[in-house]
This record gives sequence, C-alpha cells and structure tokens, in this order.
Amino acid sequence: MVTLENAELKVTLSSKGAELISLIDKQDQTEYIWQGNPDFWAYHAPHLFPIVGQLNDNTFFVDDKPYHLNRHGFARTSSFRTIEAAPQQAIFRLRFDDTTLQNYPYKFEFQVIYHLKGRKLEILYKVINMDKGDIYFSVGAHPGFNVPFGAGEKLEDYCLMFDGQKEDLYTHELSENGVFNGATRKVDLTGKELILNYDLFAKDALVFKSIESKSVTLKSKKSSKFVKLDYPHFEHLGIWTKKDAPFVCIEPWLGIADTEGEQKDFTQKEGIQKLEHGYVFETVFCISV
Repeated sequence: MVTLENAELKVTLSSKGAELISLIDKQDQTEYIWQGNPDFWAYHAPHLFPIVGQLNDNTFFVDDKPYHLNRHGFARTSSFRTIEAAPQQAIFRLRFDDTTLQNYPYKFEFQVIYHLKGRKLEILYKVINMDKGDIYFSVGAHPGFNVPFGAGEKLEDYCLMFDGQKEDLYTHELSENGVFNGATRKVDLTGKELILNYDLFAKDALVFKSIESKSVTLKSKKSSKFVKLDYPHFEHLGIWTKKDAPFVCIEPWLGIADTEGEQKDFTQKEGIQKLEHGYVFETVFCISV
C-alpha cells in the first residue's frame, strides 16, 4: 500500500490495479471512496485499460486475428510496479509482457500518476508507445463513491450537478451482455441537476457518449459535503450503481463498449485512441472534496 497525505486529506493506493482505495477527509474522518463490499461490487476505483466496456463475445480483431479481453480490460486486475511513492505523489507502472501480448498485441507502458494538492487528488494517465508502429487503446476511470456520505441520508437525497450550459442528455442503453443495443432515452434534468434514484439504473449504467459538461458534482441536499470530478479531455461519461447499493460511480472515459452485432477491426472501434510510434499520450482528471 502507498499513502499520500497532507493537512486535509489522506489517500491510500494499492499496487494491484494502481487503485485508489481510500480518500479520507481528515477534518471529520469522512471516507469518500467505496470500500469494496463484494456483496455489491468488489472494486473501489479501478482504471480501465486497454478497453472500456464490453466487447462482443469478449473478442476484438487486429489484422483479422482475434484477441480476447474481458470487460474493461486487464489493468484493473494487474500488478503495477510502484516507481515513486512520495508524501504527496505516487507513480505506478504497467508494461507489456508475454501474457499481455497474447490478449492485446501492442507493446505499451501504462502509468497512473497521483498528485495530492490541498483538497484535490489529480490522477494522470500516461500511455507510452513501445511498439514499432501505431498502437490503439481506450482508457477510463471508474471511481466509486460512498453514498450517503454520512448517517441519516439515502440515495434519493443526492444529485449530480453538471457544469456549463444546460444540455439534453441521452443515455445509450446496454443489453444484458453489456454492449449497446442501439436504443437511447432522454435523461431528464432539473435545471443542471440529475436527482438520483435507483430506477435510473434499472437498465444498467447511464452512458453519455457525448457530453458537453466537463465537470460534475455529487452532492447531498442535506449537508454541505460533495465530491467533484473534473475531466476536461474525456469524451464520454458513465454513471452507475446497483439496486440498493450504497455507492455511485462517476466514470470519465476515452472509449466505450461495442454495439450489439458489430465486430469491427480494433483500429476502427468507436472511441478508440491512436498513438503513433515514438509518442506519449497523457490525460488527467481530478477528484475534489
């Protein structure tokens, strides 16, 4: 385990998946990160790489050759090497090996870099192309937050407030197999706020393929506590919980699931990122409390 700490926050990180497993406000000991109760969901805040979401038949193709990956890829279950662990910064690294090449044919280094700055935790994703040609990937975050933050509240006391101009949000529906089924439905906002309830998630996650808002705040109507995510360079956003589960996931993504019945070459997959030989990809999101 790696601990980052300043006068306001204490953060705990695991080398498995380079995962954020705790974010505590030291002023009142509020724990904001879901603690991974396997009765609901065993993760805390996994990182999604080299795919986001579900593939048709867990399969993708490169030059007509099939490869197989489970939902959200292998980073979240991989052991990362800790290459820096300072009081307010940590760097974790995952590199290709013979095992990854069997399921994902590109040579890469994937870094997850944490910076603790006051009441904000900055998470930087870095992908390094170590191959002889272009590589293709998706990357995303899946942090789960305790809801409620404190006693005497319930999910229905919470809302998500989107920044920017009021926009029409349409979720792309998922099939029972976790891929898009082609249907969409409008998600109604009250002003800029989405009032939370479990019925919103009766058909799995809300997935906004295109979202203008680049910041969203999870807040209670009964207290001043909040969690804010800023994701300036992410194109897609997922929101998810399970029936009666005491958490909500807010998930900025660069990449999305397959659509039912489609089986395209990986280089043509919707939302895929291309990284040319000799280049480095970086993107960042921030969690503030």
